[in-house]
Amino acid sequence: MNWIRLAEEVLEGKILTHEEALAILHSPDDELLLLMQGAFTIRKHYYGKKVKLNMIMNAKSGYCPENCGYCSQSSISTAPIEKYPFITKEEILDGAKKAFENQIGTFCIVASGRGPTRKDVNVVSEAVQEIKEKYGLKVCACLGLLKDEQAKQLKTAGVDRYNHNLNTSEKHHDYITTSHTYKDRVNTVEIAKKYGMSPCSGAIIGMREAKQDVVDIAYALHALDADSIPVNFLNAIDGTKLEGTKELDPRYCLKVLALFRYINPTKEIRIAGGREINLGSLQPLGLYAANSIFVGDYLTTEGQEENADYALIRDLGFEIEVNEKQAALHE
Repeated sequence: MNWIRLAEEVLEGKILTHEEALAILHSPDDELLLLMQGAFTIRKHYYGKKVKLNMIMNAKSGYCPENCGYCSQSSISTAPIEKYPFITKEEILDGAKKAFENQIGTFCIVASGRGPTRKDVNVVSEAVQEIKEKYGLKVCACLGLLKDEQAKQLKTAGVDRYNHNLNTSEKHHDYITTSHTYKDRVNTVEIAKKYGMSPCSGAIIGMREAKQDVVDIAYALHALDADSIPVNFLNAIDGTKLEGTKELDPRYCLKVLALFRYINPTKEIRIAGGREINLGSLQPLGLYAANSIFVGDYLTTEGQEENADYALIRDLGFEIEVNEKQAALHE
């Protein structure tokens, strides 16, 4: 396969066939650099060398009734994690201040649970109004399954984006969780879109799925028109259903990122949870396909030391994307 030519065809409007998509995941390691060059051709066309930074604020940890097999916060997990109820508005604002000072473009307020309570939505809404006024950050909320009135309130308060990952293909979904359906997840993304919030939805790779499942979710996210696509690589936590699962290597992870770029050429592709463990020393190459990363810790696992992320971007010759207020702060 001529990966550079295929990338040029994508820029001309081509939609990859399923056979071409699978060929990316099955491509020989000897072609990896050519594949990444093709992915970079697409990435550079739409995003140049800019990198979007995201930071997670874990607003509620544990106490989740869902049975997701990858998650240390689920009802079936025995992982020894910190558990706490929904945090205060002041604590959210403290997190936003740190994000602003560290050149983070998108501040992500994430909470465990099937869906938010009225009180949870009120706390987030009040915090977001102050965050927008003080820091001008893009705010993403990830609070679980969403109802219409909740979506309307969050949008009115200033929430820019709502995240609800599909996680895996529809075919593989019931292996991962049975306490909610694949359609429940799709419906929440559609509700967010209905009320004007930018849809953020992605995948977790390495959950004992077939390569066809990876291709299927890449196409599903294309069909859903997700603006931002976080690509997580499973960090199998002891005490979860997927404990001990280790299917990934850095080269395959790069092929997955390339696949998502070829199928979703115009979208923000974010290297998300598990990148440090699964990409290892090849992390920098991931940004030739992706244009966004999380900085700092994740929900219940630690991320890479922040300075290492900034050095990675600097060494590539790439540039952090910041808002006007942040640019003025760092002049």
